[in-house]
Amino acid sequence: MFFQHIFESSLAHSSYIIGCQAKGVALVIDPKRDVDSYLEIAQKNNLTITHIAETHIHADYLSGTLELAALTGAQPYLSDEGGEDWEYEFPHIGLKHGDQFQVGNLIFQVIHTPGHTPESISFVLIDTPATMEPVMIFTGDFVFVGDIGRPDLLENAAGMIGTKEIGAHQMYQSLQHFLALPDHIQVWPAHGAGSACGKALGAVPSSTVGYEKIRNWALQYQNNETAFVEELLSGQPEPPRYFAMMKKLNKIARPLQTAVPQYNKLTNKTFLDLYHKGTTVIDTRHKFEFAKGYLPNSINIQNNKTFNTWAGWILNYTDPFILIVEESQLDDIARKLMRIGLDHVAGYVTPDTIPHLGIPLEHQQLIGFEEMNSVLGKSDIQILDVRNAAEFSEGHLPHATHIFVGTIADNLNQIDRTKQLYLHCQSGDRATIAASILAKNGIKDVKIYSPSINEWKLKGGTLVQ
Repeated sequence: MFFQHIFESSLAHSSYIIGCQAKGVALVIDPKRDVDSYLEIAQKNNLTITHIAETHIHADYLSGTLELAALTGAQPYLSDEGGEDWEYEFPHIGLKHGDQFQVGNLIFQVIHTPGHTPESISFVLIDTPATMEPVMIFTGDFVFVGDIGRPDLLENAAGMIGTKEIGAHQMYQSLQHFLALPDHIQVWPAHGAGSACGKALGAVPSSTVGYEKIRNWALQYQNNETAFVEELLSGQPEPPRYFAMMKKLNKIARPLQTAVPQYNKLTNKTFLDLYHKGTTVIDTRHKFEFAKGYLPNSINIQNNKTFNTWAGWILNYTDPFILIVEESQLDDIARKLMRIGLDHVAGYVTPDTIPHLGIPLEHQQLIGFEEMNSVLGKSDIQILDVRNAAEFSEGHLPHATHIFVGTIADNLNQIDRTKQLYLHCQSGDRATIAASILAKNGIKDVKIYSPSINEWKLKGGTLVQ
């Protein structure tokens, strides 16, 4: 058996290529949209990709199943569970609980594991040349290392009211299948730490059924379904706005990108024409460079591992946008954007273009502990905390107003424009995004506390709950 785990840190996403070397065939599970990595792995190992499988209709990224099928001719093996609202609307081989299929000498057995989504399935692998006992389970967003999939996305991200309680009870029942599995089976999930598909995902890429029985919080409620449901639904992070779009696009036949896109480099004139027409500008520079001088109305989303998350929160899927990005980062940025289906890139310019556009630059005001601490309790200031709700509830600055960065443009009415605004997050990254969104909406006199909350605590800063 050939096995390779592919981890994409920008999505905290795991996919897998499993091959039968005797027959020269392979399966890819839960592929990302930039599928060239799977083709390269298969070629290097003399394998032909003949099967593609998905554990569920994903919400956090655009699946590469259609791209991979178009390039290889492989058959998609997808869930036919969950009812008509959860059917894939393109040709595929449907799978139900108890089904199995073969990839060479490898057998994959299907378990219906609803909870995270109604159609969710898991794949149990039997490597027949070695043993007829199961050796691995690919759980998708059912069971993670140390956590389980959240059941509230359909309601909180896709607006399907009343589904989160149903999903939580389904998850409890699905876990009974997991508890019945032999302890030795390896667990390979679709996500790790950093994903918004759960609230406490571990950083270790895999586990075993036996280890999860001991350490996974969700498996400690075997005789108390009510308490399990309450705990599962509490403290989940805000689902990114783009999740609803992914749920839609991953069900249907859609335009394909079978290669990483090559963006057009814009002339100064073309850039200015688009800019003055109101085209959104995303500046990918480091937050400190952005703060020193940025184009009015541009939004700072640094090119780090959370770039696509914040792009998905902020950008509109129907509108074009321009990038300010270093040439050396273009391939990385293009992959991150295509992975969540943000395909309407009008072009890019490099940061060294900014001083030559003839546009007066604006600046962000960054402050440290001393100034932030000195203004606490003053009546003529407002402190804005743009972290998520769970972070805020764990401890925040006194009298702070909480508006999550992803929803700040929808909550401008909560900002008192008669007061000096002080802004912070956990480590400064989200505060820079929030400040650039506020500036785009005319709120420009903002002071950003740029150090981390950890530094605030180390220096004796006050936090309240």
